[in-house]
Amino acid sequence: MKIEDVKVIGVVGAGIMGRGIAQTCAQVGYTVHLIDVEESLLEKALKQIAEGPFGLATLVEKGKLSPERATEILNRIKTTTDYDEFCKELDFVIEAVPEDVGLKKKVFKVLDEKCHKRTVFTSNTSSIMITELATAVKRKDKFAGMHWFNPAPVMPLIEVVRGPLTSEDTLRLVMDLSRKLGKTPVEVKDGPGFYTTRFITAYLFEAIRIFEDGIADVESIDEMTKLAFRHPMGPFELMDLIGLDTALHIGEYIYKLTGEPQYKPP
Repeated sequence: MKIEDVKVIGVVGAGIMGRGIAQTCAQVGYTVHLIDVEESLLEKALKQIAEGPFGLATLVEKGKLSPERATEILNRIKTTTDYDEFCKELDFVIEAVPEDVGLKKKVFKVLDEKCHKRTVFTSNTSSIMITELATAVKRKDKFAGMHWFNPAPVMPLIEVVRGPLTSEDTLRLVMDLSRKLGKTPVEVKDGPGFYTTRFITAYLFEAIRIFEDGIADVESIDEMTKLAFRHPMGPFELMDLIGLDTALHIGEYIYKLTGEPQYKPP
């Protein structure tokens, strides 16, 4: 499949990342199908896309979008809780459900059964190996990692993860689509945490250990990090944004596979 063949993009999961990814794709002109387990979650996602801090209303206020254009973008996002309906027309899928191996594999097994054979699958996982997730599908050559960053409409990087069976065509498509979405894709090889999550997890956990050692309190560590290293957020602020549960699951997963002590959750 080539970039010009992609017309409809499916996003699985309407949480913070999923809704941001859906918004980004719709802004570029794609028809987007967004699925989650409850209608209330989908309604909340559409409200955030329309009115949230990085949503369409903010772009209208800043003069970057007309109200008419914002309405067009929102109307491109179709929501459902039914996988049969969701999978009908998809050319490309971006999975963005919680960072749970079993849940993600369950989702991909359903997608593999219901989506057209041409459909390319990607996961927004921040740490789980693509090799492992791809065991849930038959189309392993059409499977890659597409790791976005929060907030998805704003952050420029997409970490593109190549699994051992990811085809050249699939890799090229993910890179081309990332660029079309206004992002900068960087290819990495598969491994627990890839580059970005492995790097940031060691940093976040070390900040906790420094706090535990009584060297500085939480507020001071955040403030020093921003002032000394020009980070927009300190490590504890960032963990609050990521979610402490997510940070814990990521650390446990990377530590289990690498055995390296810096990834053992404090």
